[in-house]
Amino acid sequence: MNDTTLVSGVRGTALARLPFDALARCLLFARLAHLDRGVLRVRDGGETHVFGAERTGVDATIDVLDPAFYVDTALGGSVGVGESYMAGHWRADNLTALMRLMVDNRETLEAMETGLARVSAPVRRAAHWLHRNTRGGARRNIAAHYDAGNDFFALVLDETMMYSCALFDRPGMSLAEASTAKLDAVCRRLALGPADHVLEIGTGWGGFALHAVRATGCRVTTTTISRSQYELASERVCAAGLDGHVTVLLEDYRDLAGTYDKVVSIEMIEAIGHRQFEEFFRRCAARLVPGGPMLLQSITIADERYAAARDDVDFIKRHVFPGCCIPSVGALVAAMASASDLRVVRIDEIGPHYATTLARWRENLLRSVDAVRALGYPDSFIRMWEFYLCYCEAGFAARALGDVQMLLVRAPRLIGLRPNQRFREERQR
Repeated sequence: MNDTTLVSGVRGTALARLPFDALARCLLFARLAHLDRGVLRVRDGGETHVFGAERTGVDATIDVLDPAFYVDTALGGSVGVGESYMAGHWRADNLTALMRLMVDNRETLEAMETGLARVSAPVRRAAHWLHRNTRGGARRNIAAHYDAGNDFFALVLDETMMYSCALFDRPGMSLAEASTAKLDAVCRRLALGPADHVLEIGTGWGGFALHAVRATGCRVTTTTISRSQYELASERVCAAGLDGHVTVLLEDYRDLAGTYDKVVSIEMIEAIGHRQFEEFFRRCAARLVPGGPMLLQSITIADERYAAARDDVDFIKRHVFPGCCIPSVGALVAAMASASDLRVVRIDEIGPHYATTLARWRENLLRSVDAVRALGYPDSFIRMWEFYLCYCEAGFAARALGDVQMLLVRAPRLIGLRPNQRFREERQR
């Protein structure tokens, strides 16, 4: 094969590339020819190749800046696409639209994993296995993401420092207002009041604890295994003069003791991996008084896609959240029923609000690129975050991902033992 070999399926295109680049390009274009929703344009070397069907979905354009893009994609599949973006091998006119096109055509694009990408798939799965959530592994996994730097997260998030789905329940809300609206919803679901001592599993940077105490007068004990989060949350609690109402712990949830009136965990369960789901619910139930309520907020995937996603290693698992697993509602309920006496009382789906939340985070990131660079982060890190935020935004916009607030109650152990009276009254309202 010489430098001007014509590749079958790409009419009249001369490739001035190495043989493997040309093969990878041919394989990718052959797969893209099967797109049936939306339009994808690939511009490379002055040529534009169009795939898909017009007027059937979103429209996106890729500019190939380095032929390594084709090899990355052929060998790495969807993970390789993201890694190639991190390396600066391609750009898109609208990265979120491109991610939406990928979601809309996921059955077609998943077939790409059956080609040369099979070569690297076992390596990715082995690497993910090494990130399993033992106590030490969980701390390393959390540090890999959350200990990237409090200053960085302060640039991306709003002043509440909430790193979870906000609730845009009226037009024109700022991100901070929407984050506060979500926290208000959590407090209402739990019917929090001054008599309650609440356990929060997954502190973040203290946003829920601070809000709950200020809004309801309750006490909060909150735990994290991220040292960076622990330090900033402790500082925020001290600065707010709420030391007597909020206790911040640097402990694994599996090592906690004592019982609490109510428990809350906001988008923490995704980080622990599917092998820990039953242990999570067992420990939550053990910390909760009989009849007491728990509010669990979790990103979810459809039940029918859960098993495949659980066993796959995508870009998020590989580069953003090592050791993570997005559960389905069915997987959560099954783990809960198997390991605890917790029962589901109510489920609210807030996933559509996550697309807006992620778009706001992305806007903050791109607005702060110079400040992020000044903190010492390379452009590959910035592109990784951009890809991650767009990847997730598209998933929520397409409803491939959801986000639920599950209200649970620990079943009373003895006949005649009544649930928390205020909680029961809140349910009746």
